[in-house]
Formats: sequence, structure tokens, C-alpha cells
Amino acid sequence: MPKEPRQSTAKLVRGLSLLDATMIVVGSMIGSGIFIVSAESSRLVGSPGWLLMAWALAGVLTITGALCCAELAAMWPRAGGQYVFLREAYGPATGFLFGWGLFLIIQTGTIAAVAVAFANFTGVLTDWVSADWDLVEEYVLVRPFTVRGLNFNGYALTLTSQQLLAMIMILFLTFINMLGLQTGKIIQNIFTVTKTGALLGLVLVGLLVGWNYGSAAFTSSWWQSWENGWRPTAEQVWFNPTTDGLLLLALVMLLGRAMVGPLFAQSAWNNVTFTAGEVRDPGKNLPRALLLGCGIVVTLYLLANLAYVVTLPLGSIQGAAQNRVATAVMEAVLGPSGTIVMALAIMISTFGCNNGLILAGARVYYAMARDGLFFKKVDSLNARHVPAVALLAQGVWASLLVLPRTVRIDPNNNEKLLYGNVYTQLLEYIVSADLVLYMLMVGAVIVMRRKAPDIERPYRTFGYPVVPWIYLVIAGLFVVDLAILAPSTSGIGYLLVLSGVPIYYVWRRKIKTDKEKPIRTDQIT
Repeated sequence: MPKEPRQSTAKLVRGLSLLDATMIVVGSMIGSGIFIVSAESSRLVGSPGWLLMAWALAGVLTITGALCCAELAAMWPRAGGQYVFLREAYGPATGFLFGWGLFLIIQTGTIAAVAVAFANFTGVLTDWVSADWDLVEEYVLVRPFTVRGLNFNGYALTLTSQQLLAMIMILFLTFINMLGLQTGKIIQNIFTVTKTGALLGLVLVGLLVGWNYGSAAFTSSWWQSWENGWRPTAEQVWFNPTTDGLLLLALVMLLGRAMVGPLFAQSAWNNVTFTAGEVRDPGKNLPRALLLGCGIVVTLYLLANLAYVVTLPLGSIQGAAQNRVATAVMEAVLGPSGTIVMALAIMISTFGCNNGLILAGARVYYAMARDGLFFKKVDSLNARHVPAVALLAQGVWASLLVLPRTVRIDPNNNEKLLYGNVYTQLLEYIVSADLVLYMLMVGAVIVMRRKAPDIERPYRTFGYPVVPWIYLVIAGLFVVDLAILAPSTSGIGYLLVLSGVPIYYVWRRKIKTDKEKPIRTDQIT
């Protein structure tokens, strides 16, 4: 008789309570974005009203998306979350593309970006951590490129002390999560409570202490950005409106691009669904965790931006050093010590955020491997009932994503190199592709209502079908807007996800071939 394949006795353990699941939602969302991205958004729209509008629209997408995701999560409380939803609604190919994009850039890229932000703010406390301290000996390649590290057509692989710390952080948290779910969730809960308190402290300092009636941003024109000196040509060279109607159209289109930062800051709320196989009473707790967590974060984010506009002049928000708006607020209120306080708060925030991202993301690759759509070794749990191989693969790849940086020669000085910002580059690639996959998830609610109307639904989307269509319309307009204003950036994000199409068919063919192989005589006892 043929030998039976060895089955692992290790199983995922349902050890996450409602509090733990909510902490994963909040902890995965609150990272570095809220402290940084408002600078770029305010430059794009040029007024406090439109800045808050960008965050409010991003909040609408987050809440409506969570309402829809909750129905799917309660229906299929399995490890892998969104991967499972897309697989069941559209077929295995779509599920695979989600998981592939998640591993290639979305989840791992987010982990890398948050780690870089952690290292960036650590540099406020010590000169030992810096983007300018290259640990690789400088040498010359072929002109016109003279780079520190390896150069590939405008990209360089460098290793600064800042990048090294980011990599250490990723690998350390990966190791911690390999020790078991209990260890990972304890760290998640402690850091989530701490950083939520820090964000709340920023809000209270800004709203109660930081009021500046003479020159704060809220005294500027709220909706007529051109009265504040804003011009669309400053952000999009080809925008040169000649009438008031075209000027307003340009502003609305740039509002869409200004949502990139807020959407990134509010992303990752779906990560709790990746751990659905480990949540107790998932039919009730997953929807509650999604709605509670998203509601808390969206509210805090809006209040934080209100604190920015009542504390700082509009020009100070737009021109904050290295886009550190939160640091500028604390410095304005508390003086130089405010910079240290804010740096520590952001380090706590990013550390806790990455713990949640690392804990959750590995469950998707584990679920894919169980379906035969990822490396077989990833389909395993260690003695502590966690997908250790998936965690390790994710951690190593995310660490490697920290290394590439764009590089070019300074046009004003041929001996000087200008390196790109790793954080910004990763953010721009992630958001466009991520939102399309969110749209597919929300659409899955509509698809499954028609495809399987009788399936048990412990929770049904509030406001259906209006809520899903609100999400799809706003998100669809955003995707089109970004394709017009930033085709190269958004295009790279789509291409990275679509690169999984040939990979999927190669994998499927391999599975089919393996099934058709004849049994070898030496396998028969």
C-alpha cells in the first residue's frame, strides 16, 4: 500500500479574545503615517478644510470597508482572511494574486516602511542611527553612477545604520512571534495601549494647549486654497487651469492624490482577518473588533489633524522638517523637549504596528501553502502552534526591501549623490494596488449575496447594498484619479501584483503534474 502522507499534529489555537483582536486592528493601523503624511497632503490641497476632507474621505472608506469585511470575516473565520474571501468569491487565481501581492510588496513593503520610520525617529535620539552613515565601503562603478553599494539602473542597494536598525527590528519581532501566539499578543496589547495613549496625548496637547489664534492654519481660508497661495502647477506641472471651474476641478483631483497618505495611515485594518483561525467566537468577535478598532482609529486621526491645524500655521504644516508634523506640534507647545517626547512616541507606535503586521501577515502565506499555492515548507506550524516558516520568509523578504533606494547624481554637483526616501517610495507603490484588492473584497459581499444567498451569515453588512456601493464608487474614483496624476507610481504597484499571474499558472501546473505522477515501486511497502 502507498504510504500515507505525514500529517502535522500541530493546529492553530483560538487564543485571541475580542480585546486581543481589537488590539490587532488598532495596533496594525496606528503606525507612522498619522505623524508624517499630513505635510504632503496639505501641500497638495493648500488649505485646512481640504486637508481634513482628505482624512475624512479616507475614514469613510475605512468604515464602509470594515462594515463589509465584517460580514465576510464572520462567514469564513479561517486563517488567511481576505485571501479566503477572494478565493471563495472569485476563484483561486484571484486569491493567489492577493496573497502574492501581499508577500511581494503590500504587507512586506508596509513592514519595511514602518521599520524605516522607527529607525528614522530613533535617529532623533542618537547620531549612531542615520541615513547618511553608510556601513558599506564606498567604491566606484561605471559612470555616470558612483554609488555606495550596488547600483542597478537608478536604484542602489545601500546599508546605512538606519537601514540596519530597521532590518534588526523586523527580524527581532519575527523571532518574538515565532515563540508563540501568547508572546506576540502580549507585546501587541502593551504597545497598542501605549501608542494609543501617546496619540491621544498629542490630540489633547494640540486641542487644549496648542491653540494659536493669530497664525494657526485654521485662520487661513478653509476651502479657497488659492487664497492661501496654493497653485496646482506646483504639484502637477501640466495643470494650468484658465477658469474658476477648471481650478476647482484641479483642486478636487489633487484632493484624490492627497488621500494617498491618509489611506496608507488607515490601512492594515484587515490584518485581523488573517488571524481569524485563532480568534475565539469569530462570528461575533471579528465584526466587533473590526468596527471598534476602525472607529477608534478614524476618530483619533481626525482629532489629530484638527490638533495640527489649530496649533501650527499652514506653512509650518506644509514645510515640517522631514514631514514630521507631529514633532513640530509638540515642539511648538513644549519646546525642544517636545521633539524627544514625540520621537519616543513614534518609536513606540511603529514598534507595536510592525508587531501586528508581522503576526498577521504570515497567516496568509500559511493558508496559501495549505492550498498548494505557495512553497510547501510554509504549510507548517512549529511546536508553539504558529506558522514559523511563513514568519521567517516574510521577515527575511521585508528586511531585504529595506535595502533598495533610488539614486541619482545631483545636477548641481556631479560628485554628490541624491538618494530617495525609502519610506515614501514604498508607500507610493503600496496604496494603489492595495486599494484595488480592498475593492475586490468589498465587491465579494455583493457577489456572495447572489452566489450563495443561503450560507450562514452571523453578521450582515449594515446598510447593504448602499454601504458597499459607497465604498466602490469613492475607491473607484480614487483609482482613476491616481492613474491620471501618478501613472508611473501606481503602475508599478499594479505590475507587482500582476506579476503573480504567470507564477500562479506555473504553480497550478506543478500541482497537476505532481498528482499525475505514477507511484514509484520503492514507495510501496
